[in-house]
Amino acid sequence: MWTLENRENQLKNKSDANGKVVTLDGESLSLEEVEWVADGQATVALNLGPRFYASRKQIENRMEGEAAVYGVNTGFGNLATVRIPHDKLAILQRNLLISHATGVGAPLPRRVVRSMLLLRANSLAKGYSGVRAELVQLLVDMLNHGVHPVVPSQGSVGASGDLAPLAHIACVLIGEGRAEYNGEVLPAKEALSLAGLNPVQLAPKEGLALINGTQMMASLGALALARALRLVEVAEIAGALSLEAFKGTDAAFHPAIQAVRPHPGQVAAAAHLRELLAGSEVMESHRGCSKVQDPYSLRCMPQVFGAIRDALDYCRRVIEVELNSATDNPLCFPEEDLVLSGGNFHGQPLAIMLDTMGLALVQLGNFSERRSYKLLTSYEAGLPAFLTAYPGLNSGLMVTQYIAAALANDNKVLSHPASADSIPTSAGTEDFNSMGANSALKLNSILENTTRIIAVELMCAAQGVEFHLPLQPGEPLREIMVSLRAVVPHLEEDRLLDGEIEKIAQWILDYGL
Repeated sequence: MWTLENRENQLKNKSDANGKVVTLDGESLSLEEVEWVADGQATVALNLGPRFYASRKQIENRMEGEAAVYGVNTGFGNLATVRIPHDKLAILQRNLLISHATGVGAPLPRRVVRSMLLLRANSLAKGYSGVRAELVQLLVDMLNHGVHPVVPSQGSVGASGDLAPLAHIACVLIGEGRAEYNGEVLPAKEALSLAGLNPVQLAPKEGLALINGTQMMASLGALALARALRLVEVAEIAGALSLEAFKGTDAAFHPAIQAVRPHPGQVAAAAHLRELLAGSEVMESHRGCSKVQDPYSLRCMPQVFGAIRDALDYCRRVIEVELNSATDNPLCFPEEDLVLSGGNFHGQPLAIMLDTMGLALVQLGNFSERRSYKLLTSYEAGLPAFLTAYPGLNSGLMVTQYIAAALANDNKVLSHPASADSIPTSAGTEDFNSMGANSALKLNSILENTTRIIAVELMCAAQGVEFHLPLQPGEPLREIMVSLRAVVPHLEEDRLLDGEIEKIAQWILDYGL
């Protein structure tokens, strides 16, 4: 459960991650390790098994024969029927990367690019892609030496993989495009050279292997999920503080209620709320009052938080499979001497998951905003208007709810599922596209908005709880209040609140990482 002690332990674990080594074998990469590498807290090593080398041998053997192998001696997409002469096969791979690196929009953040490098290397290391070891090693070396390709965020339709974004990464491996090194954006060759690295000369199949994959969607989704899993627990902290401020009851969290509707998330959320409220003097002070039930935004916290938890559990299952999957095409199966074309690059499993995660976070924000509104406008708990001791002369926290409302509205606009749409590409060969990359991009906007909405609730709830002093909230909440007040002080009278919501949002991230 989420307590200050647990938060501090997680911070220590994060610090201890520095100096760790994440070994890629295509089978065992974890969500935690993705975060470590994305944030530069671990180095990366390779463990390539016999299948990896056997798969490459398969490709080399196929090149000596007459059979057509997609992307090895044929064109791509709608041009798959065009045979390519043997002496042009290396040029084919280079041309693929150059032609596909056409993304637009703001560059992806460094931590997302690092995750993409990691996930692509891990997928290739699994041993079904038929590439050489030096290609995968260069991906790992770029991570370890801090060479980060500049990857425009827009342009993937999430079907034949994240073609355009991954092409921008792949171009850097051959000395094309741009990369960031030591905080400066440079031509790729120069960035590699400064890091002591050399571009690779592509062999047949390798360009295609670099860009047929879901690593942009998976990276954005994995990093968002890691934060979302923690954010829902922080939201439960905010909800528990709001309940204390509102002088609500914890009766709705009784284990007996959850036992007769035992959704796993609901059971876990109720248990967490009970733990947070344990030892509450505020709660004890009104045990015998005449009020029977609280509003849904307080009474139904186990049910709503629980549904969000269950949705995120589904998202985690999808991500954990994707982190260690082969998403290339064609795939090599040396044990059966098969090279098979298929559709593992298609983003549909991720697209549906990413839209689900976005919707869950939209609801998390909506739920939080309703509690902030009630704390600022409901006086039955003895709270002053807008949580200021001198309403009228002071506006107190009135406008913080405006901020939450604006962010919640933005979330609702972003909640439309990108995966509901499909626009065919490649002259109709790619006739059903997932649009999962757009799902991932808007998910991260929703995540930022929701973090700030919960920051508003924490600001309001902490202020409200302090109007009940000397009565104290639950024991875990007392510790959290001390930590929160070290970031943002109690509001005695109106002051510039500029930046304070952002400080609490950063507090959420800092204590959740």
